[in-house]
Amino acid sequence: MTPQETISRHDKDGDGSAGKPRREPFSFNRVVKSLGPGLITGASDDDPSGIGTYSQAGAQLGYGIGWTMLLTFPLMTAIQEISARVGRVTGHGIAGNVCKHYPGWLLIIVVTLLFIANTVNIAADLSAMADATKLLIGGPAILYVVLFGVTSVAAQIFMNYRRYVAVLKWLTLSLFAYVAALAFAKVSWMQALAGVLVPRLTWSSDYFTTIVAIFGTTISPYLFFWQASQEAEEQRVDVTKHPLIEKAYGVRKEFSRIRADTITGMAFSNLIALSIIVTAAASLHAAGKTDIQTSAQAAEALRPIAGPFAEVIFALGIVGTGLLAIPVLAGATAYAVGEGRRWPVGLARKPKEAMAFYSVLALSGGIGIALNFTPIDPISALYWSAVVNGVLAVPVMVLLMVMARHKEVMGRFVIGGWLYWLGWLSTAAMALSVIAMGVGVLV
Repeated sequence: MTPQETISRHDKDGDGSAGKPRREPFSFNRVVKSLGPGLITGASDDDPSGIGTYSQAGAQLGYGIGWTMLLTFPLMTAIQEISARVGRVTGHGIAGNVCKHYPGWLLIIVVTLLFIANTVNIAADLSAMADATKLLIGGPAILYVVLFGVTSVAAQIFMNYRRYVAVLKWLTLSLFAYVAALAFAKVSWMQALAGVLVPRLTWSSDYFTTIVAIFGTTISPYLFFWQASQEAEEQRVDVTKHPLIEKAYGVRKEFSRIRADTITGMAFSNLIALSIIVTAAASLHAAGKTDIQTSAQAAEALRPIAGPFAEVIFALGIVGTGLLAIPVLAGATAYAVGEGRRWPVGLARKPKEAMAFYSVLALSGGIGIALNFTPIDPISALYWSAVVNGVLAVPVMVLLMVMARHKEVMGRFVIGGWLYWLGWLSTAAMALSVIAMGVGVLV
């Protein structure tokens, strides 16, 4: 009898202990340390491009669009937990598993589209961060584009992995700027609550385009790739851990950690997104300012309505979230390309050990910087980039759901039950929003 079979006989849950597990005393520090890929993924979802989308939605549609946050929370939580489980069970990210189990042409299409979408997003985020910094201290915006871009890429390449992850966790605190901004907005809380609890649908192409943009911002392909790859990375750097498909020791504990981490991250993400929508609705929509196109414009527009301090808080949040999101965007791209090419990948590796991986990361960041020097306006492309992300997310989500049920990929840890069906519901909701947008355009 193998050691694993001995464990299985006495421990049906696979957590490495027979009988009732030993209860450990509560420790806040241990809880914080257990949060990682899920928290960072959720926080990076509220990047400057997302802030622009949420600000635009609140300014154009008011409180009535708040219900989308209540809907997207369980949907994005399910799809992100499934992504994380794929990474932890297999020891590979999504692209790595596509490379091993699916046709090469499918991998090329998925990775190419992800590279393009993420790079445009990086360019837009850098532009928004630069505009926000210019609002705060003046100076040439293009200089800030280069400064933020180079700093983000260099930190990923040269910083110690554990220290770098700790920095990303601390950067999530910058998102509380948008909770603070609510204090300066004259919010009608009854209308805001009604907007969250009672969906209000308007049958127009603009309305459904905004819905798809919100879905494309909250449920975005790069988030799936990043969280799956980070789970695989966390397993690689911890010598006590192995892919669960190889050694099932501690399964229940790992799945519980993933769920708690993901729920925390997605709840945090949606709370911040809702705060931005409510702030924009209370300040901008109420004042008739419905033509907001960017996060920086939203910050500037707040000054005459909610005061200069609200503008400063909003602008500082844009910079902080950008410093968090750009590494995730560039990193998700590098993981996808590297895993697809079977290169050594991982931020925990030294540059000389994963030169190709870091080259892709630097290339994505470099093109993002360069786009800000061209006639292409990355901010004007941003909104439609979110829409394209929403459209592209559908086939990627279908692929992920099929992969999660594939025994050759997941072994005996194929995903089923309510999580599996909630993942399909998330996929269906994204598909329906895209179809509704198309019908609205035709009508």
